[in-house]
Amino acid sequence: TEQAVAVAGGIIGGILLFVLLGITTYLLWKKIFRLFSYEKLINPVRTTNANAIFQDQANSETQLKSTSRSRSVPFIIPPTLRGQDWIHLTNEEQVQEDRDPYMTPQSGPRSSFHSLAGAYVVGTINPDLYKFPEDKSETDFPDGNIGRLWFSIEYEQESERLLVSLIKVRKLQPPADSCSPFVKIYLLPDERSYLQSKTKRKTLNPQFDENFVFQVSSKMLLQRTLKFLVYHVDKQKKHHLLGQVIFPLKNEALSEDNKLVIWRDLEKENLEPPSEHGDIQFSLSYNDYLGRLTVVVLRARGLKLQEESPAVGVYVKVSLMNHNKFIKSKKTAALLGTPNPVYNETFSFKADQTELDTASLSLSVLQSNKGEKTLLLGRVVVGPFMYTRGKELEHWNEMISKPKELVKRWHALCHST
Repeated sequence: TEQAVAVAGGIIGGILLFVLLGITTYLLWKKIFRLFSYEKLINPVRTTNANAIFQDQANSETQLKSTSRSRSVPFIIPPTLRGQDWIHLTNEEQVQEDRDPYMTPQSGPRSSFHSLAGAYVVGTINPDLYKFPEDKSETDFPDGNIGRLWFSIEYEQESERLLVSLIKVRKLQPPADSCSPFVKIYLLPDERSYLQSKTKRKTLNPQFDENFVFQVSSKMLLQRTLKFLVYHVDKQKKHHLLGQVIFPLKNEALSEDNKLVIWRDLEKENLEPPSEHGDIQFSLSYNDYLGRLTVVVLRARGLKLQEESPAVGVYVKVSLMNHNKFIKSKKTAALLGTPNPVYNETFSFKADQTELDTASLSLSVLQSNKGEKTLLLGRVVVGPFMYTRGKELEHWNEMISKPKELVKRWHALCHST
């Protein structure tokens, strides 16, 4: 029996040794087969070897340098999306299709960011395209600026209230070193009543954050104009006007759900007394490339309205003339019952550059009465030396010498034809 046990142990040991040698041989064969064989892919993918890694690192450095120059950021598909294949379209476009979650994407360059194993770069993103536009209202001030004012407006339909918030003023130019500003707010055409802010002591950049309310019907709202007067109080308690802002409401979409925050540069008020028939302010501009003459009717003041009909419409008619022959005319909207209307309306006329020596512009301020004849309140003509002299000629010549630039001036109205 001992001999039988020894024979059986030898047989079992031989079998185990044979199995162990078989397993070892299989593992060695499999390893050698992997080294000398490859898997055929539908589209070739770069093999990851030592040379590829060094090449990838070099490409990474080149890509990062070019990225820093173009300020673009690589857009990468993370490894979690490797379960989606890429279908080629025209013009190098690609779309995703659900496939075997263990398949490798068939296109797209291998990422040079080795920390994201298996990730693929499909393009770049320009961060500049996703930045909010920079607010330059507190940094860009034109030459000769005397200050800038910020405010907001909102209209409550149900209570018929105009809500005005005075926010701040920046870069004031006072007559002295110190400045103690405050603001008066008018709702034109009513110039007898106003609302006033608090006085801010010793600052060129006052922060007000004050709210004001004007009662005005929705029918009359678009006929009204906000007027802000910024004053400085000196040590003797005298008030000095630093500038004004005129803001017509007719072109604004005012509602409770639409609070408008607005800024405007201060303008110097015309301190000269009105002329006999009143004055009109407008801007002229000529675009020599387009052959276009532009007129911006801004405002009028000191108009002599008919006392019998105070609630009448006042409008401005702008006519283009050539050799004193009528070419074309346009007119503003009619504003009711104010001797100081604010229009801010722009008109354009076609005029060849060769016609500027014979063309002229006539601006007539007219008062319309219901059922009655239209009344001429005053008129002014600007043009070349053939038709005008003085300020009217200077305005025309300055317009020609500064193409594409708006040239603004006041002019006295007269009744001469």
